[in-house]
Amino acid sequence: MATTELLIKNVRVVRPGDPDGSAPEALDIAVNDGTITRVAPGLPADDAATVVDGRGLLAFPGVVDAHQHWGIYNDLATDTATESRASAQGGVTTSLTYMRTGQYYLNRGGPYRDFFPEVLAASEGRSYVDYAFHLAPMSAAHIEEIPYLVEEHGVTSFKIFMFYGTHGLHGRSTSQSEFLMIPEDERYDLAHFEFVMRGLQRAREALPEYADSLSLSLHCETAEIMTAYTKMVERDGSLSGLRAYSASRPPHSEGLAVTIASYLAHETGLPNINLLHLSSEKALAAAITMKAAFPHIDFRREVTIGHLLADVDTAHGIGGKVNPPLREREDVEALWRHVLAGEVDWVVSDHACCKDEMKFGADRDDVFLAKSGFGGAEYLLPGLVGEGTKRGMSLQKVAQLTSWNPAQRYGLKRKGTIAEGYDADIALVDPDVNWTVRAADSESTQEYTPFEGFAMTARVTDTFVRGNRVYADGAITGAPAGRYLRRGR
Repeated sequence: MATTELLIKNVRVVRPGDPDGSAPEALDIAVNDGTITRVAPGLPADDAATVVDGRGLLAFPGVVDAHQHWGIYNDLATDTATESRASAQGGVTTSLTYMRTGQYYLNRGGPYRDFFPEVLAASEGRSYVDYAFHLAPMSAAHIEEIPYLVEEHGVTSFKIFMFYGTHGLHGRSTSQSEFLMIPEDERYDLAHFEFVMRGLQRAREALPEYADSLSLSLHCETAEIMTAYTKMVERDGSLSGLRAYSASRPPHSEGLAVTIASYLAHETGLPNINLLHLSSEKALAAAITMKAAFPHIDFRREVTIGHLLADVDTAHGIGGKVNPPLREREDVEALWRHVLAGEVDWVVSDHACCKDEMKFGADRDDVFLAKSGFGGAEYLLPGLVGEGTKRGMSLQKVAQLTSWNPAQRYGLKRKGTIAEGYDADIALVDPDVNWTVRAADSESTQEYTPFEGFAMTARVTDTFVRGNRVYADGAITGAPAGRYLRRGR
């Protein structure tokens, strides 16, 4: 009887804890019951039930994509299946997906005690990768539910959308209560954000065994600035497409929101703050300034692969509309400088599948009519390996940014590296292959991509989720193997 269920031989293992810039070791990886049991050279193959020849490829820890949006535009059950398949194409083995009440997603309000079990039921048994959810307290009642969500469902990360107060998901909005589906006598504003922080801090104090894993993430844009600038851009009329959208949501809107969020964290004593998808030099500069101002706050800074790969000119059409917007090339280069300087904690996809018929309005050239968001998990690891190594990024740094750092922050103690005792989440990458992004090649149900025609120089060939080979030789294989992950203790 075989003593090893899976043996992956002849791979060059990339580990986030290895010396920066060191050559990956040629090793074999043994797996039993979904867990890595040995990582060593020359492991015997004669006692292994399944042997996979790694062909000398790079073996990265599976990507922990800390920012996705399953079910935002499509049915959640459908999205769980299709977008987890697209995730596996990009080496993602764990998806952390944002969820909230209100319009989109399940398209209803009410308490999370009723809402979240429906989310779990809709996604159960359908995902090809492991997954967990971040939740957004939209109402006062949701704040009171935080301890229940932590203890009952292992939800340890929460979110604030700072611009939702008077600005809608896609642009101007005058129907806040209708969009958010909150009580008419409540407001989703700075005071609510403060109370969310205070509620989360109370939960940290009441549940000390979970405290280190409890964190709050913020989408940092300022509604009033964006509303005013949207009017200015449309009235002026000289800009169009993604450049117009970027100008309507200017970078200083991000910087101001980062500053406000950081002071509220200081005021409320909430130490674990994640600043999401920072898209500009001004946003990152504000985040770094706030860290110096409030050193007792453990800030983490996130950037998306979309903001690192595309700008307002190179993205393929207004399908690249996203919040915060894709920026000018100068901001893209600034983001890379901060990433390479070690001032960004993780890189994500912000994957939000939006089909063609949903994405574009009656006028396909009017960016203000288009919906916000697009998929991109398929290009997360290959994009960062390819473009990052060209710019001098070490492979160990790639593993830190895509796997170890988000796993540690979000309480995924068995994820993030290739080592004994960790889940056998592994992505094999060919770093020496040239290929061109085509939306038609994606497992996502999205029929377009802003990365259409982009030249890539690295590619994921195989993805293993707890030892289950879910992607091989360019195709999804097997049945859905993903599990819901309770987090915390």
